[in-house]
Amino acid sequence: MAIINSLLDTDFYKLTMAQAVLHKYPAIAVRYKFKCWNNKKFPWIDEINKEVDHLCSLRFDDDEIHYLSTFSFFKADFIEYLKMFQLNRSYIDISEDKSGDLKIDIKGPWIATILFEVPVLAIISETYSKHQPNTDSGSHDTDVAHKTGSENLMKKIDFLTDLLKTGQIPNFRFADFGTRRRYSHEWHSNLLDILKGKFRSHLFVGTSNVYFAKKYKTKPIGTMSHEWLQGHQQLGARFADSQTAALENWAQEYRGDLGIALSDIVGFKAFLRDFDLYFAKLFDGCRHDSGDPVSWCVKLIEHYDKLGIDPKTKYAVFTDSLDLEKAVELHQTFYEMINMSFGIGTNITNDVGLQPPSIVIKMVECNGQPVAKICDSEDKGMCEDSEFYAYLKKVYKIQ
Repeated sequence: MAIINSLLDTDFYKLTMAQAVLHKYPAIAVRYKFKCWNNKKFPWIDEINKEVDHLCSLRFDDDEIHYLSTFSFFKADFIEYLKMFQLNRSYIDISEDKSGDLKIDIKGPWIATILFEVPVLAIISETYSKHQPNTDSGSHDTDVAHKTGSENLMKKIDFLTDLLKTGQIPNFRFADFGTRRRYSHEWHSNLLDILKGKFRSHLFVGTSNVYFAKKYKTKPIGTMSHEWLQGHQQLGARFADSQTAALENWAQEYRGDLGIALSDIVGFKAFLRDFDLYFAKLFDGCRHDSGDPVSWCVKLIEHYDKLGIDPKTKYAVFTDSLDLEKAVELHQTFYEMINMSFGIGTNITNDVGLQPPSIVIKMVECNGQPVAKICDSEDKGMCEDSEFYAYLKKVYKIQ
């Protein structure tokens, strides 16, 4: 059985961004690059290539198209495009570099390549997992991983249940954001079934994974990711205006829907300079994905206060390397000041007794020119062109 068997087995924000790209930039070309932050090795090139071959054979079926058409913000032309859509194998090259590390280059039209990222990362993560020893004999046993994962998941459930009973987490909400680094598709399905059964919708509010949102009749969650803002660095506006152009184009596309703004593409300080009264009223809230979350939330609340906006009418969404303990701590610190939600990734979908790989696929070029992700955590920045990286930091006054 192949790892990916549906094009819906991806994050919701890839589809929301795909529609915006189709409408705004249908002819723009981009390039993406793979990186593993914790230096894991992936010598199973042939296996990964075969899985990607299968991925590129998939199409959205009628039932999946009907499901997507139920979302009012997906327009008729985008739905028609998805009926014809198929990932093109010629746009992705998977090989081994000179050091023996996994090398992935994705290059082609933005609209034709945007849906590669999440399923390809899920393929790499699951391939890696099944080759990791977790028995005394040095082999891998899926049953052992599922047993460990189930035990760890029940500890999380018990932790939250105790806090619920004692009234310590009023209005606490979390979602699954772990598709790209999950242990396996099967385990992902199992744990979502368990979480929905235990917490319904009052605590566990949904998943970023569209396939499982459909399967378990829960909410698919997501708006934009870094590539939307990165791309705008090379799409016509001055560098200094690229962030505001990305936010404005998003607002024009979705007209009040999907109103969570990503806040760290060039650092939070620079984001707040652009996030003026217009955008602060227009967007429902902001997403934290790098830097100290406490400092970030304090500054966000202060920013809303300064603009005369009640922070309790807005959302702070946290998604950076969270576990439930950290999420609860943040919730207890700020829940009386601002609405909050938490996206938990690897700690839910790959907590099975193995050390998961920390893998990403990020845009490095748009329109034939370099783009950068600077962020508030130095180790999460990404850019192939050091001169462009330095210039962008200068433009946005980043020390």
